[in-house]
Amino acid sequence: MNFNEVKFEFASGAPEQLPKSDVPEIVFSGHSNVGKSSLINKLVQRKALARVSSQPGKTATINFYRLKEFRMVDLPGYGYAKVSKKEKERWAKLVEGYFAQDRKRALVIQILDLRHPPTDDDLHMVDFLYRGGFNFAVVLTKSDKLKKTQFEKQMEYYKDIFSEISHIKLIPFSAVNGNGNEDVRNLIREAVTDFNNREEQ
Repeated sequence: MNFNEVKFEFASGAPEQLPKSDVPEIVFSGHSNVGKSSLINKLVQRKALARVSSQPGKTATINFYRLKEFRMVDLPGYGYAKVSKKEKERWAKLVEGYFAQDRKRALVIQILDLRHPPTDDDLHMVDFLYRGGFNFAVVLTKSDKLKKTQFEKQMEYYKDIFSEISHIKLIPFSAVNGNGNEDVRNLIREAVTDFNNREEQ
């Protein structure tokens, strides 16, 4: 599976604009400014495939990136306070519209900042994914910004928070030093293979 052969495919600003789901989809969800674009760029070894914005809340579309075996689906970052109520409602409708469709979702990668406790929006999203029966994992970004003892403390903290979700995958990640990059890639490889095997049965 070649992560380096990737291209921007499509940007959807409304549910009715979503492209046909014809290959397995790996979905990226997270709070504004959590490092979602940096994670995507690191996975595919590109500096600016997904635009890293200095202005959180900038991604107002669902962006699709195509690889040979699957596509990556970059959802708009949620929870940015300075966006108007009307715009927040449009984002919510867009994301809900995506999840309401019968699509080839192989995996949802829920991104949280390892340095901080999850927000209410984060917890709501994890709960939605868990109760909805989605195959998902939690990637904890910005791990390079913590010293060893802080890192271990935060990992234990997150394990404790999500202890009631059996077999939840928690992967520490850093876009700076690449920590966790191959772990996330392996998770995607496994999810795409498992999805294709189920489809063939």
